[in-house]
Amino acid sequence: MKKDKVKLVIIDDDPKVSWVLTQGLEKGYEILYARDGQEGLKLVSQVKPELILLDIKMPGLSGLEVLEKIKALDQQSNVIMLSGHGDTKNVVESIKKGASEFINKPFDVKEVEIHLQSALEKTRLKNELHHLKQELQAKSEPEALVGDAPVMLQIKNVIEQVADSDLTVLIRGESGTGKEIVARRIHALSSRKDEPFVKVNCAAIPRDLLEAELFGYEKGAFTGAHKTKPGRFEIAHKGTIFLDEIGDMPLDLQSKLLQVLEQHEFMRVGGVHNIKVDVRIVCATNRDLEQALENHQIRDDLYYRLNEITIQLPPLRERKIDIPLILEHLLQKYNRIYNKTFDALSSRNMRLLQEYNWPGNVRQLENLIKQIVVLENQDVILETMKSLAPSSNTVSHSPTSASNSEVQTYSLKKKISDAVEHEEKKLIAEVLNKTNWNRRKAADILEISYRSLLYKIKEYKLSGED
Repeated sequence: MKKDKVKLVIIDDDPKVSWVLTQGLEKGYEILYARDGQEGLKLVSQVKPELILLDIKMPGLSGLEVLEKIKALDQQSNVIMLSGHGDTKNVVESIKKGASEFINKPFDVKEVEIHLQSALEKTRLKNELHHLKQELQAKSEPEALVGDAPVMLQIKNVIEQVADSDLTVLIRGESGTGKEIVARRIHALSSRKDEPFVKVNCAAIPRDLLEAELFGYEKGAFTGAHKTKPGRFEIAHKGTIFLDEIGDMPLDLQSKLLQVLEQHEFMRVGGVHNIKVDVRIVCATNRDLEQALENHQIRDDLYYRLNEITIQLPPLRERKIDIPLILEHLLQKYNRIYNKTFDALSSRNMRLLQEYNWPGNVRQLENLIKQIVVLENQDVILETMKSLAPSSNTVSHSPTSASNSEVQTYSLKKKISDAVEHEEKKLIAEVLNKTNWNRRKAADILEISYRSLLYKIKEYKLSGED
């Protein structure tokens, strides 16, 4: 059976590019050529090519504008950018807009052939694994980035493009939108996936301890430094470090972070020698960094250095189309964790979910679904939401006419707490009995520390007779 040729569209105002590639490439390509962006867009929409070679700089529509329009026609289009040397800014922008790869001019035809074959192979693998990948993300992965809204598909594409580079990624978005999940996806899809992923919450560590936590300290550097301790950057060597709430990092530490970003080295607290590290840096913030820049709360050079690749996560209220998918994923996740069989929400309750504005974003929805699964009663939770206006961002208050005893009886928080404690106690007792009260084995099965298990046994007054 004769193999079909691969359709390749070249959009470049230089006719020599088409001639060189037509003469030099293997015979497995059907090459079509356009000399400007408008002609290229028309050609792409007509022939639907497997591959597109697109020059960044052209008269009329620029390559970046054409790329954006091609992606609007078909998000899966395989576009390889042609760029001149020193055009880093446009290359980064093209990756953000969905380009598969880029080739520097002047190029060698054999190099182009390698890039084309690489892009085709990636597409083939994507197509073969698409359904399996979606199933894993929606059903199996505890840290899945779930969603098929156009903005989420674009974000997933950017993640796949930048994951295996060393570009610094800044993840922005409201609290609860899934910034850590994105950071972990970037790490998991990179060649560093088997090396450490180290998270540091810059807002949670006191400022006088943050430097020592990040960069480590030498013995005797300060009172209590009885031995040398490596910092998080050393622990993350060869892997990825995730700096959450980067906008809250003190100014005096920002210069030291900049040194790591630019020179890949730093000095421990009390140290005299620089330490070299190979670390991918991913940052996140929910702060307005531009306002922080105006208020001199963040260094100009650090701000621009962090902005190599920015991923802006949308709030849940702006992608409500994804709520059913997220709901299915969370129900399966917590059914598995709590050994429940809660199936689906009623159409009325699903409507309530989609009408609510979710000020706490996906994290708020996740907490709600966890409660529904534990209680095995969707109406106990969602009846509370029913009294809220569809766009309300606040929790309903208790009626002023209710007595204290009535408020206590209908306290959602109390009911949830009691239900969770009951399920936890029952699960711990069951595992202890199955292991003949081998506490260390039980702790391993429950995936908690041995000390935590001992504390729970004491708290729930469990004994071998339970």
